[in-house]
Amino acid sequence: MAYNLSVKVHPVVLFQIVDAYERRNADAHRVIGTLLGSVEKGVVEVTNCFCVPHKEYEETVEAEIVYAKEMFEFNKQVNPQENIVGWWATGHEVTSHSSAIHDFYSRECANPIHLTLDTTLQGERMGVKAYLNVPIGVPGGKVGCMFTPISVDVICYEPEVVGIQLASKTALSHKDTVEPMMDLARIAEATNKLSGLLDTVLAYVEDVLAGKAVPDNSVGRALTDMINSVPKMSPEEFDKMFNSNIKDLLMVMTLSQLVKTQLQLNEKLTLLTSV
Repeated sequence: MAYNLSVKVHPVVLFQIVDAYERRNADAHRVIGTLLGSVEKGVVEVTNCFCVPHKEYEETVEAEIVYAKEMFEFNKQVNPQENIVGWWATGHEVTSHSSAIHDFYSRECANPIHLTLDTTLQGERMGVKAYLNVPIGVPGGKVGCMFTPISVDVICYEPEVVGIQLASKTALSHKDTVEPMMDLARIAEATNKLSGLLDTVLAYVEDVLAGKAVPDNSVGRALTDMINSVPKMSPEEFDKMFNSNIKDLLMVMTLSQLVKTQLQLNEKLTLLTSV
């Protein structure tokens, strides 16, 4: 058994878990489900999940095993690269029923992970934890198992980053919904944010040179990698490249507006002819 696993979970998985918790039955204290993804070089990447109906009693737990298998087969037809990598549950701790549920997933995949999402907001935050079931005992004696915490991080694809940034704006607004920004407005916002980050980096470097801040080797290496990744070009070449990309963006926006106008006109003409 591999004890050095690490978990990378995508935001869409966390959103699906929260949605399942909000849609739970009135008498259900928590919800569980299956984690889907892939395992490569000791890293478990969780990209999808689904809820599994279940009922918990004082000493037993009942889960819809047939439903779970059918849902996995349906998902396999759409996403054949996703496999079962473990299971999830809401709450801030492992319960007495977790071993029974984990036993089922141990038959579905090797080294299944257990992911918990704290929907009770202990500590005023929605904590995410991952566990690996480890056997314990003495040779020739009684044996058991325990859930050992393993590292878990949230990673995003580029489209997920855009969605997360858009959703995060509702936290600072009194509105329940936010509209996607136009391309030029998004570029302006990103430019202002980049300018602020550059000011922060410059202030840190100046403080280190002046002896006001303790230098950090990891930060220095990261800044060196960032500087080396920037292509070497003159200001004139950069302006030419930037203006060319802006022209392309404006052309795409103009064509999209023309197509939209044409579709609206065609819809109105169709209504007139039908009358």
